[in-house]
Amino acid sequence: MNKSELVSAVAKEADLPQTKAQAAIEAMTNVIKTTLKSGSEVRLVGFGTFSVSDRKATTGRNPRTGEAIKIPASKRPTFKAGKELKDAVNK
Repeated sequence: MNKSELVSAVAKEADLPQTKAQAAIEAMTNVIKTTLKSGSEVRLVGFGTFSVSDRKATTGRNPRTGEAIKIPASKRPTFKAGKELKDAVNK
């Protein structure tokens, strides 16, 4: 499912016009991005938790040359599914 299909599905499920459903989805994703950027997490009870994890700097290898390269430390967004979501997927 891509973004436009998600907008259509949300509009139908919530009985909203497509423009309002799209605005709601964009607002939600923007809030999640902003919250994660600030270092906080977003918990949606029953659905899951969005958070940020730190990746340490590591040394990797260039597959073509075998030369060692430094991979810098970074932050990455993570998602941990909640119990209700796991149960729904496994039924």
